[in-house]
Amino acid sequence: MRMKLIKHQMFAALFGAAALMTAHGQGFDNGSNGSLGALTLTDSDVTIDLPPDGRLNYTTVTIPSGRFLNFRRNALNTPVILLAQGDVVIDGVIDVSGSQAPGSPPIGGFGGPGGFDGGKPGFGDDTPPGDGYGPGAGGAGQESGDVTGAGSGTYSSVSGSGSSTSKGGTYGSPLLIPLIGGSGGGGTFGSPGNGGGGGGGAILISSNTKIRISGNARVDANGGGNRGSSLNAGSGGAIRLLAPRVEGTGALRAFGGGGGGDGRIRVDCLDKTGLQFSFQSSTTVGANMFVQPPALPRLDFIDAAGQAIALDIANPVHVQLPFGSSSARTLTLRAKDFGADTPIRVTLTPDAGPRIVIDTNIVNTAAANPATLTIPVSVPANTLVTINAWTR
Repeated sequence: MRMKLIKHQMFAALFGAAALMTAHGQGFDNGSNGSLGALTLTDSDVTIDLPPDGRLNYTTVTIPSGRFLNFRRNALNTPVILLAQGDVVIDGVIDVSGSQAPGSPPIGGFGGPGGFDGGKPGFGDDTPPGDGYGPGAGGAGQESGDVTGAGSGTYSSVSGSGSSTSKGGTYGSPLLIPLIGGSGGGGTFGSPGNGGGGGGGAILISSNTKIRISGNARVDANGGGNRGSSLNAGSGGAIRLLAPRVEGTGALRAFGGGGGGDGRIRVDCLDKTGLQFSFQSSTTVGANMFVQPPALPRLDFIDAAGQAIALDIANPVHVQLPFGSSSARTLTLRAKDFGADTPIRVTLTPDAGPRIVIDTNIVNTAAANPATLTIPVSVPANTLVTINAWTR
Protein backbone atom coordinates (compact mmCIF):
# COMPACT_ATOMS: atom_id res chain seq x y z
CA MET A 1 0.00 0.00 0.00
CA ARG A 2 1.17 3.57 -0.57
CA MET A 3 -0.26 4.73 2.75
CA LYS A 4 2.11 3.52 5.41
CA LEU A 5 3.22 4.57 8.86
CA ILE A 6 6.89 4.34 9.75
CA LYS A 7 8.20 4.44 13.31
CA HIS A 8 10.00 7.58 14.35
CA GLN A 9 13.40 5.99 14.82
CA MET A 10 13.50 5.06 11.14
CA PHE A 11 13.96 8.76 10.33
CA ALA A 12 17.19 9.27 12.28
CA ALA A 13 19.28 9.00 9.10
CA LEU A 14 17.18 11.63 7.36
CA PHE A 15 18.56 14.44 9.48
CA GLY A 16 22.01 13.77 8.03
CA ALA A 17 20.64 14.30 4.54
CA ALA A 18 19.16 17.65 5.58
CA ALA A 19 22.55 18.74 6.95
CA LEU A 20 24.05 18.53 3.47
CA MET A 21 22.11 21.64 2.46
CA THR A 22 24.07 24.91 2.58
CA ALA A 23 23.09 27.51 5.13
CA HIS A 24 21.20 29.59 2.56
CA GLY A 25 19.50 26.76 0.72
CA GLN A 26 21.71 26.99 -2.37
CA GLY A 27 21.10 24.09 -4.66
CA PHE A 28 17.75 23.10 -3.13
CA ASP A 29 15.67 21.33 -5.77
CA ASN A 30 12.26 19.83 -5.02
CA GLY A 31 12.13 18.08 -8.40
CA SER A 32 9.58 20.28 -10.15
CA ASN A 33 10.12 20.29 -13.91
CA GLY A 34 7.77 23.24 -14.42
CA SER A 35 5.77 21.32 -17.04
CA LEU A 36 2.43 22.88 -15.96
CA GLY A 37 3.76 26.45 -16.20
CA ALA A 38 2.57 29.14 -13.81
CA LEU A 39 -0.55 28.55 -11.73
CA THR A 40 -2.37 31.83 -11.15
CA LEU A 41 -6.00 32.00 -10.04
CA THR A 42 -6.99 35.25 -11.71
CA ASP A 43 -10.67 35.16 -12.64
CA SER A 44 -12.23 32.32 -10.62
CA ASP A 45 -11.74 29.55 -8.09
CA VAL A 46 -10.04 26.42 -9.47
CA THR A 47 -10.47 22.69 -8.79
CA ILE A 48 -7.60 20.58 -10.15
CA ASP A 49 -7.89 16.92 -11.15
CA LEU A 50 -4.92 15.20 -9.53
CA PRO A 51 -2.71 13.10 -11.83
CA PRO A 52 -2.15 9.43 -10.92
CA ASP A 53 0.88 10.17 -8.72
CA GLY A 54 -0.55 13.35 -7.19
CA ARG A 55 2.45 15.46 -8.33
CA LEU A 56 1.83 18.90 -9.81
CA ASN A 57 4.89 20.59 -11.38
CA TYR A 58 4.65 24.38 -11.68
CA THR A 59 7.03 27.25 -12.30
CA THR A 60 5.27 29.55 -9.81
CA VAL A 61 1.99 29.47 -7.82
CA THR A 62 -0.13 32.55 -7.04
CA ILE A 63 -3.45 32.37 -5.17
CA PRO A 64 -4.96 35.90 -5.00
CA SER A 65 -7.11 37.10 -2.12
CA GLY A 66 -10.66 35.74 -2.28
CA ARG A 67 -9.74 32.76 -4.51
CA PHE A 68 -9.94 29.08 -3.54
CA LEU A 69 -7.81 26.21 -4.85
CA ASN A 70 -9.22 22.68 -4.43
CA PHE A 71 -8.38 19.23 -5.79
CA ARG A 72 -10.27 16.15 -7.01
CA ARG A 73 -8.92 12.84 -5.72
CA ASN A 74 -7.21 10.47 -8.13
CA ALA A 75 -7.88 6.72 -8.37
CA LEU A 76 -5.17 5.87 -5.82
CA ASN A 77 -6.23 8.69 -3.50
CA THR A 78 -2.68 9.98 -3.15
CA PRO A 79 -1.79 13.14 -1.25
CA VAL A 80 -1.34 16.41 -3.14
CA ILE A 81 2.32 17.08 -3.98
CA LEU A 82 2.43 20.70 -5.23
CA LEU A 83 5.93 21.62 -6.42
CA ALA A 84 7.08 25.00 -7.74
CA GLN A 85 10.41 26.11 -9.15
CA GLY A 86 9.82 29.71 -8.06
CA ASP A 87 7.79 31.48 -5.39
CA VAL A 88 4.51 30.20 -3.95
CA VAL A 89 2.38 33.17 -2.89
CA ILE A 90 -0.90 32.41 -1.10
CA ASP A 91 -3.22 35.34 -0.41
CA GLY A 92 -6.37 33.19 -0.77
CA VAL A 93 -7.18 29.63 0.35
CA ILE A 94 -5.86 26.16 -0.52
CA ASP A 95 -8.26 23.51 0.80
CA VAL A 96 -7.92 19.70 1.02
CA SER A 97 -10.48 19.20 3.81
CA GLY A 98 -12.70 16.15 4.19
CA SER A 99 -16.46 16.42 3.76
CA GLN A 100 -19.45 15.91 6.01
CA ALA A 101 -21.54 12.84 5.17
CA PRO A 102 -24.47 13.90 2.98
CA GLY A 103 -27.97 13.19 4.23
CA SER A 104 -28.95 12.02 0.75
CA PRO A 105 -27.66 9.75 -0.60
CA PRO A 106 -26.97 7.96 2.73
CA ILE A 107 -23.20 7.38 2.53
CA GLY A 108 -20.11 8.34 4.48
CA GLY A 109 -18.29 11.62 3.97
CA PHE A 110 -15.33 11.67 1.62
CA GLY A 111 -11.79 12.14 2.83
CA GLY A 112 -9.77 14.91 1.25
CA PRO A 113 -7.01 13.84 -1.19
CA GLY A 114 -4.84 11.38 0.73
CA GLY A 115 -7.40 11.18 3.57
CA PHE A 116 -9.85 8.43 4.48
CA ASP A 117 -13.64 8.21 4.12
CA GLY A 118 -16.24 8.13 6.86
CA GLY A 119 -18.03 4.89 7.73
CA LYS A 120 -21.29 3.87 6.07
CA PRO A 121 -24.64 4.41 7.84
CA GLY A 122 -26.80 1.54 8.99
CA PHE A 123 -29.99 0.57 7.14
CA GLY A 124 -32.39 -0.81 9.73
CA ASP A 125 -31.72 -3.58 12.23
CA ASP A 126 -30.52 -6.04 9.56
CA THR A 127 -27.70 -3.85 8.19
CA PRO A 128 -25.47 -2.36 10.90
CA PRO A 129 -23.36 0.75 10.27
CA GLY A 130 -19.70 0.52 9.33
CA ASP A 131 -16.57 1.79 11.04
CA GLY A 132 -14.68 4.69 9.52
CA TYR A 133 -11.61 4.16 7.35
CA GLY A 134 -7.96 4.89 8.08
CA PRO A 135 -5.42 4.12 10.84
CA GLY A 136 -7.34 6.23 13.38
CA ALA A 137 -10.85 5.36 12.22
CA GLY A 138 -13.79 6.00 14.51
CA GLY A 139 -15.96 3.01 15.37
CA ALA A 140 -19.58 2.61 14.31
CA GLY A 141 -22.51 2.94 16.69
CA GLN A 142 -22.71 -0.01 19.04
CA GLU A 143 -26.43 -0.73 19.16
CA SER A 144 -29.73 0.06 17.46
CA GLY A 145 -31.36 3.23 18.74
CA ASP A 146 -28.05 4.73 19.89
CA VAL A 147 -27.32 7.66 17.58
CA THR A 148 -24.55 9.15 19.72
CA GLY A 149 -22.29 6.11 20.18
CA ALA A 150 -20.30 6.34 16.93
CA GLY A 151 -16.76 7.65 17.29
CA SER A 152 -14.86 10.39 15.49
CA GLY A 153 -11.60 9.82 13.63
CA THR A 154 -8.24 10.53 15.26
CA TYR A 155 -4.75 11.47 14.05
CA SER A 156 -2.29 13.41 16.23
CA SER A 157 -4.79 13.48 19.10
CA VAL A 158 -7.57 11.19 20.29
CA SER A 159 -11.07 12.32 19.40
CA GLY A 160 -13.20 13.85 22.11
CA SER A 161 -16.33 11.91 21.24
CA GLY A 162 -17.62 8.37 21.20
CA SER A 163 -17.21 5.57 23.70
CA SER A 164 -13.79 4.20 24.63
CA THR A 165 -14.38 1.27 22.27
CA SER A 166 -15.27 3.48 19.30
CA LYS A 167 -12.29 5.84 19.36
CA GLY A 168 -9.34 5.30 17.08
CA GLY A 169 -5.70 5.61 18.15
CA THR A 170 -3.10 8.23 17.27
CA TYR A 171 -0.70 7.53 14.41
CA GLY A 172 1.85 8.98 12.03
CA SER A 173 5.14 10.84 12.36
CA PRO A 174 5.46 14.54 13.32
CA LEU A 175 7.87 14.80 10.35
CA LEU A 176 5.02 13.90 7.94
CA ILE A 177 7.29 11.47 6.14
CA PRO A 178 5.49 9.60 4.73
CA LEU A 179 2.65 12.04 4.12
CA ILE A 180 -0.72 10.60 5.15
CA GLY A 181 -4.15 12.13 5.71
CA GLY A 182 -6.81 11.99 8.41
CA SER A 183 -9.22 9.19 9.32
CA GLY A 184 -12.99 8.95 9.02
CA GLY A 185 -15.67 8.78 11.70
CA GLY A 186 -17.97 5.80 12.20
CA GLY A 187 -21.53 5.43 10.92
CA THR A 188 -24.65 5.29 13.08
CA PHE A 189 -27.70 3.02 13.26
CA GLY A 190 -30.95 4.14 11.63
CA SER A 191 -33.24 3.62 8.67
CA PRO A 192 -30.94 4.93 7.36
CA GLY A 193 -28.50 6.29 9.92
CA ASN A 194 -25.81 8.92 9.38
CA GLY A 195 -22.45 8.30 7.76
CA GLY A 196 -19.22 9.42 9.41
CA GLY A 197 -17.30 12.53 8.40
CA GLY A 198 -14.34 12.14 6.05
CA GLY A 199 -10.78 12.69 7.26
CA GLY A 200 -8.84 15.77 6.18
CA GLY A 201 -6.58 15.32 3.17
CA ALA A 202 -2.79 15.56 2.96
CA ILE A 203 -0.80 18.16 1.04
CA LEU A 204 2.86 19.05 0.53
CA ILE A 205 3.54 22.55 -0.82
CA SER A 206 7.14 23.12 -1.86
CA SER A 207 9.08 25.93 -3.53
CA ASN A 208 12.73 26.09 -4.56
CA THR A 209 12.77 29.71 -3.40
CA LYS A 210 10.03 30.91 -1.01
CA ILE A 211 6.52 30.22 0.32
CA ARG A 212 4.53 33.22 1.57
CA ILE A 213 1.08 32.97 3.18
CA SER A 214 -0.40 36.39 3.97
CA GLY A 215 -2.41 37.42 7.03
CA ASN A 216 -5.91 36.56 5.78
CA ALA A 217 -4.85 33.52 3.75
CA ARG A 218 -4.82 29.91 4.86
CA VAL A 219 -4.20 26.28 3.99
CA ASP A 220 -6.93 23.96 5.26
CA ALA A 221 -6.89 20.17 5.81
CA ASN A 222 -9.78 19.89 8.25
CA GLY A 223 -11.92 16.86 9.03
CA GLY A 224 -15.48 16.59 7.74
CA GLY A 225 -18.16 17.51 10.26
CA ASN A 226 -20.57 15.24 12.10
CA ARG A 227 -24.26 14.86 11.24
CA GLY A 228 -27.14 15.13 13.69
CA SER A 229 -26.48 14.38 17.36
CA SER A 230 -23.67 11.88 16.73
CA LEU A 231 -20.18 13.34 17.03
CA ASN A 232 -18.81 11.05 14.32
CA ALA A 233 -16.65 13.58 12.49
CA GLY A 234 -13.44 13.00 10.58
CA SER A 235 -10.04 13.88 11.97
CA GLY A 236 -7.85 16.65 10.68
CA GLY A 237 -5.41 15.85 7.90
CA ALA A 238 -1.81 16.84 7.12
CA ILE A 239 -0.07 19.97 5.82
CA ARG A 240 3.64 20.13 5.07
CA LEU A 241 5.46 23.23 3.77
CA LEU A 242 8.97 22.89 2.32
CA ALA A 243 11.14 25.74 0.99
CA PRO A 244 14.40 27.55 1.80
CA ARG A 245 12.30 30.42 3.21
CA VAL A 246 8.74 30.21 4.59
CA GLU A 247 7.10 33.43 5.75
CA GLY A 248 3.83 35.16 6.55
CA THR A 249 1.12 35.60 9.15
CA GLY A 250 -1.56 33.38 7.60
CA ALA A 251 -3.16 30.27 9.06
CA LEU A 252 -2.47 26.54 8.69
CA ARG A 253 -5.49 24.52 9.89
CA ALA A 254 -5.84 20.76 10.29
CA PHE A 255 -8.43 20.36 13.02
CA GLY A 256 -11.05 17.66 13.39
CA GLY A 257 -14.71 18.39 12.77
CA GLY A 258 -17.28 17.96 15.54
CA GLY A 259 -15.04 16.30 18.13
CA GLY A 260 -12.59 14.66 15.72
CA GLY A 261 -8.90 14.52 16.58
CA ASP A 262 -6.48 17.11 15.24
CA GLY A 263 -4.22 16.43 12.28
CA ARG A 264 -0.55 17.26 11.80
CA ILE A 265 1.35 20.27 10.44
CA ARG A 266 5.03 20.40 9.53
CA VAL A 267 7.14 23.30 8.23
CA ASP A 268 10.63 22.58 6.87
CA CYS A 269 12.77 25.59 5.95
CA LEU A 270 16.18 27.13 6.55
CA ASP A 271 15.17 30.78 6.97
CA LYS A 272 12.53 31.01 9.71
CA THR A 273 12.80 34.73 10.46
CA GLY A 274 9.47 35.55 8.80
CA LEU A 275 7.56 32.52 10.09
CA GLN A 276 4.62 33.93 12.07
CA PHE A 277 1.72 31.65 11.12
CA SER A 278 -1.31 30.80 13.18
CA PHE A 279 -0.89 27.04 13.64
CA GLN A 280 -4.23 25.39 14.40
CA SER A 281 -3.20 21.78 14.99
CA SER A 282 -0.23 19.74 16.24
CA THR A 283 2.81 21.43 14.64
CA THR A 284 6.54 20.90 14.34
CA VAL A 285 9.16 23.02 12.57
CA GLY A 286 12.49 21.77 11.23
CA ALA A 287 14.83 21.71 8.26
CA ASN A 288 14.38 18.36 6.46
CA MET A 289 15.10 19.76 3.01
CA PHE A 290 13.80 16.98 0.79
CA VAL A 291 10.41 15.95 -0.53
CA GLN A 292 10.95 12.36 0.57
CA PRO A 293 13.98 10.11 1.20
CA PRO A 294 15.43 8.23 -1.81
CA ALA A 295 14.16 4.83 -0.67
CA LEU A 296 10.86 4.98 1.19
CA PRO A 297 9.88 1.63 2.73
CA ARG A 298 6.59 0.25 1.43
CA LEU A 299 3.94 -2.36 2.06
CA ASP A 300 1.91 -3.90 -0.77
CA PHE A 301 -0.70 -6.62 -0.88
CA ILE A 302 0.12 -9.03 -3.69
CA ASP A 303 -2.78 -11.41 -3.04
CA ALA A 304 -6.11 -10.92 -1.26
CA ALA A 305 -8.53 -13.83 -0.77
CA GLY A 306 -7.19 -15.53 -3.88
CA GLN A 307 -7.19 -12.33 -5.96
CA ALA A 308 -3.75 -11.47 -7.36
CA ILE A 309 -2.86 -7.78 -6.87
CA ALA A 310 -0.30 -6.17 -9.18
CA LEU A 311 2.12 -3.75 -7.51
CA ASP A 312 1.00 -0.08 -7.62
CA ILE A 313 -2.35 -0.98 -9.18
CA ALA A 314 -4.82 -0.37 -6.37
CA ASN A 315 -4.83 1.29 -2.99
CA PRO A 316 -6.58 0.17 -0.91
CA VAL A 317 -7.53 -3.40 -1.84
CA HIS A 318 -11.25 -4.23 -2.13
CA VAL A 319 -12.72 -7.73 -1.81
CA GLN A 320 -16.36 -8.86 -2.06
CA LEU A 321 -17.08 -12.55 -1.52
CA PRO A 322 -20.33 -13.96 -2.94
CA PHE A 323 -23.15 -14.90 -0.59
CA GLY A 324 -22.52 -18.30 1.00
CA SER A 325 -18.74 -18.19 0.41
CA SER A 326 -16.32 -19.48 3.01
CA SER A 327 -14.91 -16.61 5.07
CA ALA A 328 -11.61 -18.44 5.76
CA ARG A 329 -9.11 -16.73 3.44
CA THR A 330 -5.52 -15.52 3.32
CA LEU A 331 -3.77 -12.24 2.53
CA THR A 332 -0.21 -12.05 1.21
CA LEU A 333 1.69 -8.90 2.13
CA ARG A 334 4.99 -7.75 0.60
CA ALA A 335 7.42 -5.49 2.51
CA LYS A 336 10.40 -3.72 0.92
CA ASP A 337 13.28 -1.61 2.27
CA PHE A 338 12.35 -1.58 5.98
CA GLY A 339 15.59 -3.30 7.01
CA ALA A 340 14.10 -4.67 10.23
CA ASP A 341 11.60 -6.98 11.87
CA THR A 342 8.66 -4.62 11.43
CA PRO A 343 5.40 -4.52 13.44
CA ILE A 344 2.40 -4.13 11.13
CA ARG A 345 -1.36 -3.74 11.43
CA VAL A 346 -3.80 -5.13 8.87
CA THR A 347 -7.40 -3.91 8.89
CA LEU A 348 -10.43 -5.33 7.07
CA THR A 349 -13.25 -2.77 7.05
CA PRO A 350 -16.61 -3.98 5.71
CA ASP A 351 -19.28 -1.56 4.54
CA ALA A 352 -21.54 -2.95 7.27
CA GLY A 353 -20.37 -4.11 10.69
CA PRO A 354 -17.15 -3.65 12.66
CA ARG A 355 -13.69 -3.81 11.16
CA ILE A 356 -11.24 -6.63 11.86
CA VAL A 357 -7.78 -5.67 13.14
CA ILE A 358 -4.78 -8.02 12.96
CA ASP A 359 -1.45 -7.06 14.56
CA THR A 360 1.58 -9.04 13.45
CA ASN A 361 5.21 -8.67 12.30
CA ILE A 362 7.01 -9.07 8.99
CA VAL A 363 10.76 -9.80 8.88
CA ASN A 364 12.16 -7.50 6.19
CA THR A 365 15.90 -7.43 6.85
CA ALA A 366 18.71 -6.96 4.34
CA ALA A 367 18.82 -10.74 3.94
CA ALA A 368 15.09 -10.84 3.08
CA ASN A 369 14.30 -7.86 0.88
CA PRO A 370 11.61 -7.86 -0.33
CA ALA A 371 9.88 -10.14 2.16
CA THR A 372 6.40 -11.67 2.05
CA LEU A 373 4.02 -12.79 4.77
CA THR A 374 0.83 -14.85 4.40
CA ILE A 375 -1.84 -13.94 6.94
CA PRO A 376 -4.95 -16.09 7.61
CA VAL A 377 -8.05 -13.91 7.91
CA SER A 378 -11.82 -14.17 8.17
CA VAL A 379 -13.41 -12.11 5.38
CA PRO A 380 -17.13 -11.28 5.77
CA ALA A 381 -19.16 -12.44 2.77
CA ASN A 382 -21.77 -10.53 0.77
CA THR A 383 -20.36 -7.08 1.61
CA LEU A 384 -17.58 -4.95 0.19
CA VAL A 385 -14.47 -5.19 2.40
CA THR A 386 -11.66 -2.61 2.26
CA ILE A 387 -8.23 -3.97 3.26
CA ASN A 388 -5.31 -1.82 4.40
CA ALA A 389 -1.91 -2.36 6.00
CA TRP A 390 0.23 0.05 7.98
CA THR A 391 3.24 -0.18 10.25
CA ARG A 392 2.62 0.17 13.98
